[in-house]
Amino acid sequence: MTMPADPEWQRVIDIRQLPAGPCEITADPAERQRLAERFSLSAIDSLAATVRFAAEGDRIGVTGRIRAAIIQACAISGEDFPVLIDEPVDLRFVPQREAMPPDEEIELSAEACDEIDYDGLSFDLGEALAQTLALAIDPFAQGPDADRARVEHGLTGPEATGPFAALAALKAES
Repeated sequence: MTMPADPEWQRVIDIRQLPAGPCEITADPAERQRLAERFSLSAIDSLAATVRFAAEGDRIGVTGRIRAAIIQACAISGEDFPVLIDEPVDLRFVPQREAMPPDEEIELSAEACDEIDYDGLSFDLGEALAQTLALAIDPFAQGPDADRARVEHGLTGPEATGPFAALAALKAES
């Protein structure tokens, strides 16, 4: 995962002081607004994660759930509608690997693909959770008025479905 220079939801965790039990991490209104802008959402009304930490040497496992109430635009009508997100969290933070020469090829196992590098004695759990949220957002979500919008714009029937039909309808309007 690539971390932004100025994360919107920063929660730095020191690996030497991991919480023993469940930990609740909540985004405040300003953080939710900045994340909504980043993810092109109309709003994030609530955002919280409940996680547990498990250390195995310098590898840190983080498991739990992330929950959010978002407002996003319908992919068909463009009208805002509410969406509830409730997703599992399963992250693994590992010490940053030695820099590889640019020509050298490396093979990653399936498990290594889920690992997030950290440098030093801490990692940013907030940014990792923000990216978990981003992956849970359906970019093609359809709101309650999607069928009405399809009819209004002539997007019904087998020849008028799919993303290219929606683009053709928009082009015809301009």
